[in-house]
Amino acid sequence: MNPVVVAVAITGSVPRKKDNPAVPVQPAEQVESTHQAYEAGATLVHIHVRNDDETPSSDPARFAAVQEGVRRHCPGMIVQFSTGGRGRDPSQRGSSLGLKPDMASLSTGSVNFPTIVYENSAALVTELAGAMKANGVRPEIEIFDLSHLHGARRLVDEGLMDAHPHVQFVMGVKNAMPAEERLLDVMLAEMRIVLPGATWTAAGIGRFQPIVMDWALARGADGVRTGLEDNVRISRDRLAASNAELVSLAVDQIRRRGRRPATPAEARALLRLAPA
Repeated sequence: MNPVVVAVAITGSVPRKKDNPAVPVQPAEQVESTHQAYEAGATLVHIHVRNDDETPSSDPARFAAVQEGVRRHCPGMIVQFSTGGRGRDPSQRGSSLGLKPDMASLSTGSVNFPTIVYENSAALVTELAGAMKANGVRPEIEIFDLSHLHGARRLVDEGLMDAHPHVQFVMGVKNAMPAEERLLDVMLAEMRIVLPGATWTAAGIGRFQPIVMDWALARGADGVRTGLEDNVRISRDRLAASNAELVSLAVDQIRRRGRRPATPAEARALLRLAPA
């Protein structure tokens, strides 16, 4: 039973508490929600933080509070900070990397989103990759388009990251890469040429969350991603009660595929991270 890293994206940068009151916003809420998800089987937490008015924040103090709480209550869990750009000044997107989380997300190119262009210039990508390397933070490469794989290869060639990155394909964002099974195969084939030493996962947005998860599991993915950042509903008629509920559903899906959730130690080994 090959282990699978279960990542939970607890909050996101889009103000969704109005869509689902279960979305955790304050640091204490985020720590509690992460602990529940950890108990349900998650071994990696993807973290955005918000200001008191729920707008996206780059405040290192908020990132530090969540990281400290997760490390205290969730032994061995992988802490991954977002360096995403929605609602954040580009100059502040790497401001929390000095806190040395285990990992941080890194988008290697720009892409259209529902109402904005998610801008990731080559200069900004290089700057963020350099800050991650300097602080011993392992990047998770966010792939919204085929060219982003080649953007990641550039970073390897320039010595800004090693040849074994963790790659996440993001599918189902409006105006970006559609959630189509054949496109996942195209991306995987290109990844195996461009980044043959990579581990990988895939994230489906909204109703595509369990669908993309199943495609990934069928293809031997190293991880899956769930959580209220990507999907606030269990069905059209029912909101998810918590991040933990979504993790429990993901664990059930993993077991139906004849696999099991990785332990924290296994997750760290799979993603080439130091032991906790």
